[in-house]
Amino acid sequence: MSLRPELVLASASPRRVELLALVGIKPDRIEPADIDETPLKGETPPRLAARLAIGKAQVVAARAPDAVVLAADTVVSVGRRFLEKAADEAECVRFLKLLSGRGHRVYTGVAVAAGGKLTHRVVETRVTFKVLSDAEIAAYVASGEWKGKAGGYGIQGRAGAFVTRLVGSYPAVMGLPLHESVNLLAGAGVRP
Repeated sequence: MSLRPELVLASASPRRVELLALVGIKPDRIEPADIDETPLKGETPPRLAARLAIGKAQVVAARAPDAVVLAADTVVSVGRRFLEKAADEAECVRFLKLLSGRGHRVYTGVAVAAGGKLTHRVVETRVTFKVLSDAEIAAYVASGEWKGKAGGYGIQGRAGAFVTRLVGSYPAVMGLPLHESVNLLAGAGVRP
């Protein structure tokens, strides 16, 4: 019986740790990768999500060549416009007003580096928000849940009440597509 390879999560996101735990996977180490997340000129949202997940996996794999490295990144877009992590309350308000009453797409890239090989997937989820009142936006911004979240919201909290429709992967919107992650990890020898 062989031992499972060491699993390193290339993310500081507690949500990703929680999601992995739901499927019986616990990282041996958490080692965030610090890379430039600025979109390249002409880069589409799904390509950005893939590039960032791959880049994070590669950076951490270079430091831990014998480990299996799991990395992910989430990009929220309205058309070709990226909604990154809101820098402050005013930007969060702008994001929520833009998302109010309309659909947007969430692209989550996931990458696994192991034994010199890298595999990845990008999951697209379509999310529609109800029309948000100024009072709802103000209350959400005051909650602070938006901090550190792509698009200025976290679907797993209060913003879940804004969602009228979701087509795709709920865990991917939270930050880690579980089906794809479990399959990529299994291919690298890590199973629940």
